[in-house]
Amino acid sequence: MLNSIRDNIGARKNRTRVGRGIGSGKGKTCGRGVKGQKARSGVSINGFEGGQMPLYQRLPKRGFNSRKNKKKISTINLKDIQSLIDVGKLDGKKVLNLQVLQELGQSRLNATELRILGSGDIKATLTVEAHHITESAKGKIEKIKGSIKLLK
Repeated sequence: MLNSIRDNIGARKNRTRVGRGIGSGKGKTCGRGVKGQKARSGVSINGFEGGQMPLYQRLPKRGFNSRKNKKKISTINLKDIQSLIDVGKLDGKKVLNLQVLQELGQSRLNATELRILGSGDIKATLTVEAHHITESAKGKIEKIKGSIKLLK
């Protein structure tokens, strides 16, 4: 019955009420020990090692990845291209390039380069303009008499 639904035993644990007398086991200092910084409220000393130089300061600073110069490459698999052709969104006779994929919403709008990956099969003869293409994708496109133009 709906009125008899209960949590499993032990599913909900009551919070420990501290500062309720010595007999409770959490009275007086409330489990915080005696005095000192950690006994006070509102203290956070993560990474502090008692005056020793902390680990994150002992390790050397390494590397930097600039977002400004990072290439924005959009990738697409052959199986995705074939599914676009099957659905009718993409014409197999037209040139497939980054602009076409961006118009179809299959590529990020801020992408500057296109990479074709070889996962899946393709049946339509394509003319592909891409900046990068994997060996497997290249082989599959050439096998069905498609053409590839690599852009700089």
